Order: sequence, then C-alpha cells, then structure tokens
Amino acid sequence: MTTAMPPARFQHLVVGYDGSPPASRARDAAARQLQGRPGRIDVVYVAHLSSLVALSPGAVAEMEEDFDEIEKDLHAQADELRGSGAAWEFERRQGTIADQLIAGATAIGEAHPDENVAIIVGSSSHATHRVVGSVAVGLARHSPVPLIIVP
Repeated sequence: MTTAMPPARFQHLVVGYDGSPPASRARDAAARQLQGRPGRIDVVYVAHLSSLVALSPGAVAEMEEDFDEIEKDLHAQADELRGSGAAWEFERRQGTIADQLIAGATAIGEAHPDENVAIIVGSSSHATHRVVGSVAVGLARHSPVPLIIVP
C-alpha cells in the first residue's frame, strides 16, 4: 500500500537583513530552505534610531536620509534572491530590531494562519554580543514563531 505525502505547507520566512555577512548567510539559508517548496522570503531591514539620536530633530532628519540610502543598497543586495527562484519581498521597518522582526512574523501568521512562519537571522561573533546580548538572543527568548539562527 502506498500512501501519498501530504502537500507541503507554504513557508513564510522572515529574514532580518542589514547587509552584514551574518545577515547575508541568513538570506542565503532562507533561499536554500525554500528549494523545491512553496513559500516566500520576507527580507526585513529594521532602521533603528538610538535614543540619543531621537533627542535631536536635526539628527533624526539626517538619519532618515541615511536610512533611505541604506534601504536602497540593501534592497539591491536582496535582489540576489532573484537567482534562487524563490519568491521574495523587501520591507523596511522602524524600531527595535527583534521587536520588529517578531511583529512582522506575527502579522504574517495572523494573515495566513494555515501557513508556516519562521524567522531567520545570522549569528554574530562579536564579543560584546556575547556579554550584552544580540538580536538572535532576544529573538530566542521572545519569538512566538520558530527561529532559525544561521552560524
């Protein structure tokens, strides 16, 4: 007796992306994860204003211009996904990185409750992140969806 495999569920992969080598590894891992599977990669750049910058209206305006330029560069880098054949979108969000990745994944899950949602981020090897914490650590503690941390 042969039993047919159920169809694979659609995968939404939310990738935290800032153009760094760990983020690029996460983007590439997401593309590999979707090979032969139905899904989409949501590449998310989170523009984060430090509390010090937020105190100065002039600094905020200058940072917003910088964020616009960074967004253009990161969107162009994310376009490398085109060669993978995976469907993808690019989004810029504002706020705390871990919170915004969770918010994005949660919104997708609420909009598509019958589909799988996961967050993918790269791990950082910076010594300060081991002491103070990193985005990956914050996500590991608080993410309501599966989290994949790419070394």
